[in-house]
Amino acid sequence: MKLFTLCYVRKNGKTLMMHRVKKDNDVHEGKWSGLGGKFEQGESPEECAIREVREESGLIAKDLKIKGFLTFPIFDGENDWYVFLFVIDEFEGELIDSREGNLQWIDDDKLMDLNLWEGDWIFMKWLDQDRFHTGKFVYDEGRLVNWSFNKY
Repeated sequence: MKLFTLCYVRKNGKTLMMHRVKKDNDVHEGKWSGLGGKFEQGESPEECAIREVREESGLIAKDLKIKGFLTFPIFDGENDWYVFLFVIDEFEGELIDSREGNLQWIDDDKLMDLNLWEGDWIFMKWLDQDRFHTGKFVYDEGRLVNWSFNKY
């Protein structure tokens, strides 16, 4: 089991996305994603989100809104991944050159045109909703084969 955060930093109708093209042996290679990553020992979801956004973008999150909790059974072929989903619309700082990919502000109405994981097209619609969602996304050899969700 692995714990992660996934954060969508937003401003003025745009979302900061990372094109995953720099990191060796990246399960997300070639995909676009929000920011985030694996928990360090003792971190809360919020602490992990703030640290990962700072490390990957140079931005300092000032306000986090939790939007959901995602389950990806055996996502990497070995482990279940559990992901806390956040939106960040208050932050400060200047963008840095990320070691994991190329950062780009994408117009929100163009997000679904990107090379995303299939499940992202489903849960990214939750980012603008005032509800909490849980979702389970089952992949087989990189393809989404089953999914379900609940909203609260």
